[in-house]
Amino acid sequence: MLISRMDSSETSDKPKGELVTRTVAMPKDTNPNGDIFGGWLMAQMDLGSGILASKTARTRVVTVALDGMSFLAPVRVGDTVACYAWVESIGRTSMKIPVEVWVQRYMRTEQTRVTHAVFTYVAVDQAGKPIPVPRD
Repeated sequence: MLISRMDSSETSDKPKGELVTRTVAMPKDTNPNGDIFGGWLMAQMDLGSGILASKTARTRVVTVALDGMSFLAPVRVGDTVACYAWVESIGRTSMKIPVEVWVQRYMRTEQTRVTHAVFTYVAVDQAGKPIPVPRD
């Protein structure tokens, strides 16, 4: 049985979900051309959605899948990078957590959505075996 919390197909000009991480893109996060690595951005998304997944499951979680990542706009050095996430559904041992990444350009006030994806996590015990996600 799945519990739906928010429709991930909705689009918006404002972030959805809860703020799970915020950081600044730095020169060390770039390739030789000065572009921010997509892998760095994906790591920020995994960290943020993992925080929400472990808070929801109240236990250790592991990332098992990443669906539908699309890069919509570049991230530049100096941009403030914010990840917003929400629990879309909860299965017996797993959770689907959509993540949106919005940037505030350096020295500007507007925010731009730069990517989004859906992460799937599984709750596990200390031995790494799947366990049920608690229900409230």
